Amino acid sequence: MPPRRRSTFTERARREQLISLTVDLVAEHGYRGTSLQRIADAAEISKAAVLYHFASKDAVVAAAYEQVLGELVAVVGAAVEAAPDPATAVQTYLDTLLAHLAVRPGHIRLIAEALPDEHGVTDDRPSSPRRWESLAGLLSDARDRGLVRADVDPRTTAVMFLGVVDAVVAAALEDPSFRIDDARPAVGDLVRRVLRD
Repeated sequence: MPPRRRSTFTERARREQLISLTVDLVAEHGYRGTSLQRIADAAEISKAAVLYHFASKDAVVAAAYEQVLGELVAVVGAAVEAAPDPATAVQTYLDTLLAHLAVRPGHIRLIAEALPDEHGVTDDRPSSPRRWESLAGLLSDARDRGLVRADVDPRTTAVMFLGVVDAVVAAALEDPSFRIDDARPAVGDLVRRVLRD
């Protein structure tokens, strides 16, 4: 088998451009309304040139999904690392997640459109361990250090908190007048009550 050819700077830049355009196009037109031709037109290249970089529409949408998720994980992770303790880190995790998405409605739409219930571009599901394990770990650490109630079940609580986040994000997706930033204080208050009352 011949060695795999390394991509050039220009090829990597083109892939990044196609991913960025795909985020914008899915946000504006949805998954169904985003075709390879529409991506090619936005990039001012041929459809064949898009296919040089990505095997299919699903492949470029999946790459866009992973980029959006990677950015979200990096931002939330940095905020959590800066938190002084695991209980504060739980609050920080959820608030940073909402704050990041509040200013990126296109990312919300891409995430929603890529989930398996819609089009199967990714295997991620709202209940996937990838979604709740980090938050459950923070909750477990906070409980073990006596910073939250002793009867807090980390997995159940993580899934429940992320369900609240999903509901807020879904409301903003369906109704542009519903602002995520307006809901953030209520979410924070709910989290404090669940963990400490």
